[in-house]
Amino acid sequence: MSRRRFDLDDLWPRFGRVAVIAAAVLWTVPFIWMIVSAFRPSDQGAAAMASLIPDYRPTLDNFREAWADANFPLYYLNTTIMVAGILAVQIVTMSLAAYAFARVKFPGRTVFFYLFLAQLMLVPIALLVPNLATVARLGLYDTLLGVMAPYFATAFGTFLMRQAFRTIPTELEEAAVLDGARWWHLIRYIYLPLSKPALIAFAIVSVSAHWNEFLWPLMVINSPDNRPLTVGLAMFTMGAEGAQAWGVNAAGTFLVIAPLLICFALFQRRFINSFVTSGLK
Repeated sequence: MSRRRFDLDDLWPRFGRVAVIAAAVLWTVPFIWMIVSAFRPSDQGAAAMASLIPDYRPTLDNFREAWADANFPLYYLNTTIMVAGILAVQIVTMSLAAYAFARVKFPGRTVFFYLFLAQLMLVPIALLVPNLATVARLGLYDTLLGVMAPYFATAFGTFLMRQAFRTIPTELEEAAVLDGARWWHLIRYIYLPLSKPALIAFAIVSVSAHWNEFLWPLMVINSPDNRPLTVGLAMFTMGAEGAQAWGVNAAGTFLVIAPLLICFALFQRRFINSFVTSGLK
């Protein structure tokens, strides 16, 4: 019996590793197909586009055609403005809220904090229509600000920063107060610098999520000049230029995700370390 139990205990970790490797392989198949198709010559035919084996001489013609037919420079600009604007406002709002929930004592603080976190349990699609009606009433329809506004407050970021602020010794705050620091000085010069891992972790999550956002910008944005990358790519693939050009579509998709891939490749170690040391307790 003991021998059998030992064998089972030794088998489960191996099975888990095999399952993880299999899931990773399945997940990478579409990504591999995109790369192979993006560099495949268009004269290979539609049947060759289904192959995952790069049996051809790579070409950049698909990228040139996608860049020429779709207004990717404008899409990059709109997406960068949208992502950077959301993150900038989120850092302010979540830092103020996190400081209030972590350090300011007021009646019902814990109850209000849990109510604030309740929005994490809401399905995002359930808020599409109310948010769209609010944006329209505010006159922000078909603007980048209208896309950004619903994300200015973040429950996840507030929770992350609150947990990080609570790990900072109160003695630092008390010493700063004795030197005449006000509450905004405490946030700016003590809490935020010492919570840099949590800030970096949240910034990566926020940028990745809103860079890939599609449904909400699609509902808000109507004019071509305000389209972000995801909506611009969708309109391009549905148009005459990319309807049947799988290689061009794959090249356009690669152009959309390339900045995120580069950032992740450069900062993946910092990304992992930031979550490990972000104060989630």
